[in-house]
Amino acid sequence: MIKGSIQEDDITILNIYAPSTGSPQYIRQLLTILRGEIENNTITVGDFNTPLTAIDRSTRQKINKETQALDDALNQMDLIDIYRTFHPKATEYTFFSKDSPG
Repeated sequence: MIKGSIQEDDITILNIYAPSTGSPQYIRQLLTILRGEIENNTITVGDFNTPLTAIDRSTRQKINKETQALDDALNQMDLIDIYRTFHPKATEYTFFSKDSPG
């Protein structure tokens, strides 16, 4: 986690690299622990090692209970996928922020 300012605006960048196995549960637990640190000026980036939307999954991958629990936690924390907001059909990279775009 890095805290600083850009053009006199405070900003926090949280970089998460999740393990290849158990990543939804790992991310959910980490975000729950850090909930008090995550504010409107926080950008969460990294490699979640799990597809969060149907467009990010291959046809063979299904949503399991852990991934659904992570998705629910992201929604409860009001985190939005900024990349997916601006590129709803792209199959590239995503990141989350509490700030709404625009």
